[in-house]
Amino acid sequence: MPEPIIELKNVTKTFKLPHERRDSLKEHLFNFWRPRTYEIIKAVDDVSLSIQPGEFVGIIGPNGSGKSTLLKLIAGVLYPNEGSITVRGRISPFLELGVGFQPELSGHDNVYLYAAILGLSPRQIRERYKQIVAFAELDRFMDQKVKNYSTGMQMRLAFAITSHVDADILLVDEALAVGDESFQKKCLDKMRNLKEEGKTILLISHNLNSVRENCQKIIEMGMGKINEQ
Repeated sequence: MPEPIIELKNVTKTFKLPHERRDSLKEHLFNFWRPRTYEIIKAVDDVSLSIQPGEFVGIIGPNGSGKSTLLKLIAGVLYPNEGSITVRGRISPFLELGVGFQPELSGHDNVYLYAAILGLSPRQIRERYKQIVAFAELDRFMDQKVKNYSTGMQMRLAFAITSHVDADILLVDEALAVGDESFQKKCLDKMRNLKEEGKTILLISHNLNSVRENCQKIIEMGMGKINEQ
């Protein structure tokens, strides 16, 4: 068996949740000498996980179960408090809607900016620009500022860019939660094609039927822990 492309060993990620809010200057001044108290939340709790090259993995679970935190840890957006994460490949992340976009720039300019952030050269972006726009179905809107795009339009453009990057691993957080049924099918078809090309895909989705139909492995999360099915 080849080496896992993604390997987590006893990974824990915690966040501090303050017991009281101090939003105003007055609140800070009046409580200056009183130490703040916190509750420690384990968003990911002692998780070990191994994913092989070319696997299409679905991650399910209720809100707050740690799914998005897990993907951010794998992407390197967050760092674990404990444990180790090994990724043997290049990642293309679709983690949060609009992250990487500059709202005052046009759709055209954001394609070049976002794709460059994900590692494409200017030449590669020029060669793939028409494919990206055609996939997003936004040809008429590419000269408009992204701040004027609807949520669905931003999702289309972000996923189109992410899925046209030369990466070994595609991380997708709720890409299918926005958009019409035909575009959701288009996204799934694209991910299936990438899987056939040998790419590794991790998909967070609340659509259990879709996950069961398309994914080789399902990981269920709850209270920061995972339970492979």
